[in-house]
Amino acid sequence: MNRAWAAIVVVALAPMAIVGCATDPAEGYAFGTGHDAAVRTVSVPLWRNRTREPELGALLTEAIIKEINRSTPWRVADVGGATLTGVVTEASLRRLGRDTTTGLTQELAYDLAVDFTFRVGRRGRGSVIERRGFRAQGAFIPMRGAGEPIDAGRLAAVDALARDIVAELRSSW
Repeated sequence: MNRAWAAIVVVALAPMAIVGCATDPAEGYAFGTGHDAAVRTVSVPLWRNRTREPELGALLTEAIIKEINRSTPWRVADVGGATLTGVVTEASLRRLGRDTTTGLTQELAYDLAVDFTFRVGRRGRGSVIERRGFRAQGAFIPMRGAGEPIDAGRLAAVDALARDIVAELRSSW
């Protein structure tokens, strides 16, 4: 008898749970992607690089394009209904851990900071998302032997930053 009641309760509550979900992510849980439905295409020009690290702008632009294609309903185009522009403002290494016996660095973080602007609509009309000092990092182990090259940390930071930037574009409009 208890199983029958449990089944009835589950069947009765399931539709209420589905109806309880919001259509707007700003109002609660939603089944949609959270991306602006008015945007179909996004233009991602080459990001500028103000650091001494070569090719960071190109690496980040490529990673952002891949992330947009992977995780959004948008299509990347030369001229789009929205434009994502940005500047790599800082690239630095930060020590995360060291060997207590020798004092040698065991783990480093490759730290990146960017400023970006996402404009929906042409000629400056429409929504704008702007972030300054947006950061991400990628950890790597530079130790001799099984150590990883600095490129491992750089690529991890670029990928994390691309994921975080595209996720930030889901913010409520």
